[in-house]
Amino acid sequence: MLEFWTTPLGWTLLTVGQILLITVVLLICVAFLLLMDRKVWAGVQLRKGPNVVGPFGLLQSFADLLKFVLKELIIPAGADKFVFLLAPIITVIVACIGWSVVPFAPGWVIANLNVGILYLLAVSSLGVYGIIMGGWASNSKYPFLGALRSAAQMVSYEVSIGFIIITVILLTGSMNLSTIVDHQAGSILNWHFIGGGANLPTVVVMFPMMVMFFISALAETNRPPFDLPEAESELVAGYQVEYSSTPYLLFMLGEYMNIVLMCAMISVLFFGGWHAPWPEGYLEGLPPTLVSFHGLIIFSVKIVFWFFMFAMVKAIVPRYRYDQLMRLGWKVFLPTSLVAVALIAAWRVFGPGA
Repeated sequence: MLEFWTTPLGWTLLTVGQILLITVVLLICVAFLLLMDRKVWAGVQLRKGPNVVGPFGLLQSFADLLKFVLKELIIPAGADKFVFLLAPIITVIVACIGWSVVPFAPGWVIANLNVGILYLLAVSSLGVYGIIMGGWASNSKYPFLGALRSAAQMVSYEVSIGFIIITVILLTGSMNLSTIVDHQAGSILNWHFIGGGANLPTVVVMFPMMVMFFISALAETNRPPFDLPEAESELVAGYQVEYSSTPYLLFMLGEYMNIVLMCAMISVLFFGGWHAPWPEGYLEGLPPTLVSFHGLIIFSVKIVFWFFMFAMVKAIVPRYRYDQLMRLGWKVFLPTSLVAVALIAAWRVFGPGA
């Protein structure tokens, strides 16, 4: 039986099964994280939030799913119908395929690529196509302006995210995400946001890089206070204003999957991935399955924490003006991340561990 899984057919079935399992689990998790987002926002505003559908409102996201699926699909008369419907599909597909290189636990990754970070940067940069296509195909000036804003915003902050990730690559010497996580094993003192083990003086650089990555992730995913493409007071609802029913749902699903992906990336790059903040000597001698489940729980807790931070920023930070958003990206984050790359490179070449 084991020999069957080494054949091309067995490998294909196993890979497809892994993809389906992760996709289904991820969709269910996004549904509950969306409810958490609404609950946190409601709590900050001293109201209850969703609490009617199911116990404590736990089934609210599934009720919203049913509502969107059953709604009438309306396509504007002057829209390019093919591109109009293709745009949300591209958005959600690109959001899903980024998860293929994320290591959830020891050995739990669909594609353990040596260039996993490069793959993620390439995939995330494709997300802007769905937004541009949706804004253009709607044949309306408000969605088109929202799409242009989103494209400029995503491109601006992808640059700084790329340089911030380079600092992590310099510390670990690898673009493999599993290797980056393993580099932070031991305890919280080895995590990259405080310099990574013996390189503790690099905390002066890496902690600001972690903060900048978090802020850039907010801008990259169009989250408040950087939700300028969807500024209701200016552009009605941004690039998806003409969308309804399932296509609108796909846009929102893609956005939230990207948000959760960014939470996972912060955890992997700066906060040890599946490693606990305390020494893990008690795991020695345990079956690999239990060790993997332990890592999965730790990783999930970190993702939920960072999603909570995303929700809190949405609830308490006022929206930026668009010129302030661009100035922050190009005049602050870009030069700062460039200097950080130079400093970490110099440390690797001339530091004690060189």
